[in-house]
Amino acid sequence: MKVDYIIVGSGIAGICFSEQLKRANKSFVVFDNASQQSSTVAGGLYNPVVLKRFTSVWKSEEQLDLALPVYAKIEQELHVKLDYKISVYRKFASLEEQNDWFAATDKPLLSNWLSPKVIKNDNPSIDAPFGFGQVLNTGRIDVKTMMTAYQQDLEEKGLFFDSDFSYEALEITSDGVQYKNITASQIVFAEGFGITKNPFFKHLPLVPAKGELLTIHAPELNIDYVLKAGVFLIPLGDDKYIVGATYEWKDLSHQVSEKAKNQLLGKLDKLISCEYQVVNQVAGIRPTVKDRRPLVGQHAEYKNLYVLNGLGTRGVMIGPYVAKQLFNFIENSTPLDTEITIDRFVS
Repeated sequence: MKVDYIIVGSGIAGICFSEQLKRANKSFVVFDNASQQSSTVAGGLYNPVVLKRFTSVWKSEEQLDLALPVYAKIEQELHVKLDYKISVYRKFASLEEQNDWFAATDKPLLSNWLSPKVIKNDNPSIDAPFGFGQVLNTGRIDVKTMMTAYQQDLEEKGLFFDSDFSYEALEITSDGVQYKNITASQIVFAEGFGITKNPFFKHLPLVPAKGELLTIHAPELNIDYVLKAGVFLIPLGDDKYIVGATYEWKDLSHQVSEKAKNQLLGKLDKLISCEYQVVNQVAGIRPTVKDRRPLVGQHAEYKNLYVLNGLGTRGVMIGPYVAKQLFNFIENSTPLDTEITIDRFVS
């Protein structure tokens, strides 16, 4: 088999790069062994505001302008619902936070996203005496549904391999790569935390961070918005809500933990007073970077090898942006954004 590209990994990064290739009529195959779960446990929120500090996310408007049409196209082609428009409410802890919010609404990068009104709390199940600030034009991408549908579609076309990728079996030639019976011009590694075992890119400063989420059933909660207050609550319908998320840097297993569960429930119990039941708990390893920018670029020696990684907690927003950057770098020799290129770590 001969293709233009081999992609290793079919999480958010791999899917976004696949979409770039489709638009350019480039042929490709994808390898994924389901060992990395960061995308499947992602909350999937697209929110252009850092709600801890009331500041704008890096290149948020540019990212969203690229991202939302990509997900709309996937919805149309795969006949699935992915994009759920839903407001984000930030609980105010004090009058000082209200004032900080009002000040932020006047900032040029935030004025289109932050409502200048304080929303009063009328929900008896939520403790929020100072009310909420509303972030506009936000939503959630159902990442798990997207990954499942995308992989199934590729598999039906003979383009998806549910198997380990053997780095030892990769042969690098003068004009491309050979992997078993597949010849390709380029190979892109978009394997998340799995990059730590990749001999070509394991030197990159990826900082793995384990995250855990709960799903609760709370019939009396009755909210139709994402609530951010120490933890975030994301409505899923049928009185179910995602509760997240934790950060753990020592235990990097994919096993759920009582420690994380208790941590999340402790914060949840300070926020809501209604009864609920925990119905699920999941864990995954986020591929984060110390400067909170992705890892995108070309191997220093092997010019047909590329990396697309480190999307972090806002993967659904930044994924299409960095995928386009990498595609244009490979195909059009367009320089990468200096803040995402792996060259920034070359001493």
